[in-house]
Amino acid sequence: MEKDRRLMIYCLLLAAICIPVFTGEWKANVVKELKALVTSCVVVPCSFTHPGPNLPTSKLRGIWHQSNNRGDLIYDEDETSISENFRGRTKLLGHLGQKNCTLEMSKIKDHDNGPFCFRIELAQRTVTSDPEKFSFLEDCVEFKMLPDPPKPKLHHLKTAYQGRPYTVTCSVKHTCPYDPPKLTWSRATADVPNVVHKETHLGNWEVESILTIIPEEKDDHTDITCTANFNGPKTSSAMLTLYVKRSKNYNHIIIPTVVAIGTAVIFAVFCVLMVKRYKRQIAALQRGDGSVWNRLSRMSRRIRSDGPGPSRSDQRSTWSRFLRRPKADIVDMSHIPKNLNSKYCDYQKVSKPRFPSPKSQPKSYNHQEEDFDGGDVYENSADLSTYGNI
Repeated sequence: MEKDRRLMIYCLLLAAICIPVFTGEWKANVVKELKALVTSCVVVPCSFTHPGPNLPTSKLRGIWHQSNNRGDLIYDEDETSISENFRGRTKLLGHLGQKNCTLEMSKIKDHDNGPFCFRIELAQRTVTSDPEKFSFLEDCVEFKMLPDPPKPKLHHLKTAYQGRPYTVTCSVKHTCPYDPPKLTWSRATADVPNVVHKETHLGNWEVESILTIIPEEKDDHTDITCTANFNGPKTSSAMLTLYVKRSKNYNHIIIPTVVAIGTAVIFAVFCVLMVKRYKRQIAALQRGDGSVWNRLSRMSRRIRSDGPGPSRSDQRSTWSRFLRRPKADIVDMSHIPKNLNSKYCDYQKVSKPRFPSPKSQPKSYNHQEEDFDGGDVYENSADLSTYGNI
């Protein structure tokens, strides 16, 4: 009796050492709640841990079932055991050997609320033995059904400036990362909009599209629309009105100023060239024989003179030529008879030519020297000698 008791104690200790107690050590991590769009899809992130080394996928079997009925399966490797309502709409995305039990459910219906729980089973050791099962009833997921898709959100500056790049960001949340919604823009651009996928938190994703445009004046008060196309298909959109602020334009000031400055510069250059040209002409005249310059000087002096007749210098030059006539031309009166003196004097009084006074002559501006040539005076003296011979 004592031996049997000792043997029992030994077996229990051996069982405690050699056979691990899996029930308290296997754990699962499943998101508690997700939003599911009707007619779209949803992905449930799931992972589990177990004691000991990693087990191959071939020795593990993953099952998803209703929380209130373990026999109502929504996923199993054997599709015949899946409930007809979920058959063909669920699949396991993760690998059990990597401790990944992520589930995807497509074509969501409005009654697919859940909650749904995960269970893992170990392969049978023998044909007659039952497989070991580990259910995680405390870690189940429940869906919040969305009849309409969420609307995209637009992030942008309030005012756009003409000629400057303007960026608009469109984002929408979803729970189906393997078939995310597609974002399209109503405004066509040369560059393809940049698209980014990111996970905001466990089980929730966001797709983002970045549009960059260069607005013009004609784009003021125009609309830009971002449309999200979900799997199903279902769509939602968001719109913004573009307000374009005109860039400051100083052309109405710059252009007239430039024209005025250019005109002034051209006129100044023209004046400088003309002054240089006339200076060269004057210098050329001054370097000449001076006859033309002297004539112009005498003409200007005559115009400025006040008297109607010739100048005093001209008068003195004329009378000096008259007084310097030759002595041979003087009439010799000694051979004339005395009785003829009176007659001759009478005749001489009558026929003596009178020389006009310089003051009585009209002013002549040209050829003053030629008008008072000494030839006429000498001709009169010759006449007198003729009368003497008579």
